[in-house]
Amino acid sequence: MFETAVFYLFAAILLAAGLRVITARNPVHAALYLVLAFFTAAATWLLLRAEFLAIALVLVYVGAVMVLFLFVVMMLDINLERLREGFWQYLPLGAAIGVLMAFEMALVLYGRWSGLTAPPRALPPDYSNTRELGRLVYTHYAYAFEIAAVILLVAIVAAIALTLRKRKDTRAQSPALQVRARRAERVRLVSMKAEKE
Repeated sequence: MFETAVFYLFAAILLAAGLRVITARNPVHAALYLVLAFFTAAATWLLLRAEFLAIALVLVYVGAVMVLFLFVVMMLDINLERLREGFWQYLPLGAAIGVLMAFEMALVLYGRWSGLTAPPRALPPDYSNTRELGRLVYTHYAYAFEIAAVILLVAIVAAIALTLRKRKDTRAQSPALQVRARRAERVRLVSMKAEKE
């Protein structure tokens, strides 16, 4: 009973934080609410005995991605008025997707409450969800895991290629020109007459 109450408390905090992510006017506040949402989701996963996923969520998303996102948001001069211009245009689509997600979650909860889904199986005392996750990823889903890795690699290379532009005002060294340099081209000896006072 206590675990269920804590789960619903975390779920309420997660929904409130997710709502504040999309309604906050300041992007830094929205990013901080997203950090709260990640922490609450990690706590919910801990309640569901998925410790590895909870730690991975905190380390990867909160520890790396959100710090980078906050750094970028704080360094850029974002025009907030321009960002808010298309809000009402995309509101119907966003609301429809939100209602669909809420309907899916309600179906999952209704199936669990009504007994339509099978109860969770009892786990042995030496069960490790990290070992089980690794076994599933590297045996049954090995090809899917490798395909996802290749797609992510292609996306990273494409993002770098799209943002890499040659600027005229930057100075860069050319190793080929440096190797071809000769002493006669770099050093010039000048013979000067001695000056007498």
